[in-house]
Amino acid sequence: MQLFSVFDNDAHIEMAISTLEKEGIKKESIYAIPLDKRMEERKLFDSLHTSDGTSLIDIGAALATAFAVAGTSIGFELAWGPIWWGLIAAFIGFVLGFVIRLFTEKVIKKRKRLLKGKKPEVILIIDCKEEQGELVENILWEHLALGVGKVE
Repeated sequence: MQLFSVFDNDAHIEMAISTLEKEGIKKESIYAIPLDKRMEERKLFDSLHTSDGTSLIDIGAALATAFAVAGTSIGFELAWGPIWWGLIAAFIGFVLGFVIRLFTEKVIKKRKRLLKGKKPEVILIIDCKEEQGELVENILWEHLALGVGKVE
């Protein structure tokens, strides 16, 4: 029987391994595989197949609407008229909103992601006998495993 579990990379995995060894699981039957941390930065622009759930144009659309209304009303006084000044103001508002959103995603949220400092997880694989399966599973849960699965 094989048990698979995922742990945060901290002292709990070491305690789980030492408890398993005390309960009679051989050191050769315990495999710990650390997962690599993502080194490349996440893509800011979505593709057709993937999306991260954030929109870069939401503030731009709101500012484009507000600026278009203001530009149209001011355009009655100016030479090109309300339609052209409404379109020009809408474009300026959209670009300004897009730049604001781009700045918040690239600078402010990146700083928050770096401060979190999430450590990569470790996969723990244990080969054991059928009779030891439930004991091993309980030990893994007691030592704060994020998830446990078994293959018989």
